[in-house]
Amino acid sequence: MERNRIETDVIVVGAGPCGLFVAFEAGLLKMRCHFVDYLPIPGGQCAEIYPKKPIYDIPGFPSVLAGDLIDNLMRQIEPFHPTFTLGERAEQLEKLDGGRFRLTTHRGTVVEGHTVILAGGLGCFEPRKPAIDNLTDYEDKGVDYIIRDPEVFRGKRVVIGGGGDSALDWTIVLADIADSVTLVHRSQSFRAAPDSVSKAQALAETGKISMITDANVTALHGSGKLDAVTLTSNDGSTSNLATDYYIPLFGLSPKLGPIAEWGLSLDKNAILVDNSTYQTSTEGIYVVGDMAEYPHKLKLILCGFHEAAIACHSAYQRQNPDKKHTLKYTTVTGIAGL
Repeated sequence: MERNRIETDVIVVGAGPCGLFVAFEAGLLKMRCHFVDYLPIPGGQCAEIYPKKPIYDIPGFPSVLAGDLIDNLMRQIEPFHPTFTLGERAEQLEKLDGGRFRLTTHRGTVVEGHTVILAGGLGCFEPRKPAIDNLTDYEDKGVDYIIRDPEVFRGKRVVIGGGGDSALDWTIVLADIADSVTLVHRSQSFRAAPDSVSKAQALAETGKISMITDANVTALHGSGKLDAVTLTSNDGSTSNLATDYYIPLFGLSPKLGPIAEWGLSLDKNAILVDNSTYQTSTEGIYVVGDMAEYPHKLKLILCGFHEAAIACHSAYQRQNPDKKHTLKYTTVTGIAGL
C-alpha cells in the first residue's frame, strides 16, 4: 500500500560515498536529490561495516577513516538539502510518460523523479562464511564477520582468517590494539595490495603479529563463548589456538536484489553502462560506483566520484535539452553562486 509520495529531480538508490557525492554534483546543477537506502544510516559499508577502517586512496587525504569520509561528504552536500528514505529497499521501478520514473520501496514509499542514479555498491550482500560445522553457534559470541569498532578488541586475543585487503588491513590496525593477532591464510600468496602485505610481514617478523599460512581454521571451541580454534595445515596436521575472537574476512557475496529485475543489461552482479555518460541500457537510468560495469573498470571510491560527476552532467542535459550548459568551477563561483 502506498504510504508516502516524494517528488524530486534525481532518485539516488544507495547512500554510500559515491551516491552521496551525486548530491553534490547534482546540487551544483540545481537538481534536487532524494536517496533510498536499505541501511538505517547514510554512508553504505563505510558507515555500517567499517567506520573505523582507514582509507588511503582518497585524493588529498593520506589517510581518512571511512566514517570520517562519510561525515565530510554529509557536510559537503548539506547546502543542497538532499532528502532520505532510509531502512527501505528499492523494490519496483516504472518508467512514466514524459520520461519520468516512479520508484516504490518494499514499505510502499513512492519516489518520482526525472533521473535515476543507482549507487548501491555491491547491492544486497552477506559475508562469505567458512565451512565450519558449528560456526553459527558462536556468531556474536566470539565470531564476527565485520569490524565496526576496533576498540572492542582492545586487550583481546584475535584470529583473523583471509588473505585479501580487508584481512590484511584489519590485521595491521589491530596489531596496536589487541593483545595478540594471528592471521591465518590458506596459502602463502595474498590477494591484498602489496604494500599491505609488506606491512603485515614486517609486523610478523618483529613479533607484533603471528602469520600462519598454508592453513585454515576448521573448528571452533568454547562453552557458550569462543575460547579456541582448531587450525588444520594443508599437510593435514592440526593444532589448537586459544582466542577470544575469530574474524573470517573472506569478502562479501553480492546480489543485485530487486534491481536485477528492472530490465537493465547485466554482467553477473553488476550493470553495464556506457562509460561516456554512465547511462544504462535504459535512457535516464545511470549507475556509479561498484555496481557499474564497463571496460577497464576500477572499483575505487575515487573512480565512483568521477562517474557521479559525469552522470549528473549527462542527466542535466537530458532533463534540460534546450538549455546550453557551461561548466562552472567552484573555485570561482563558490557553492552559493551556482
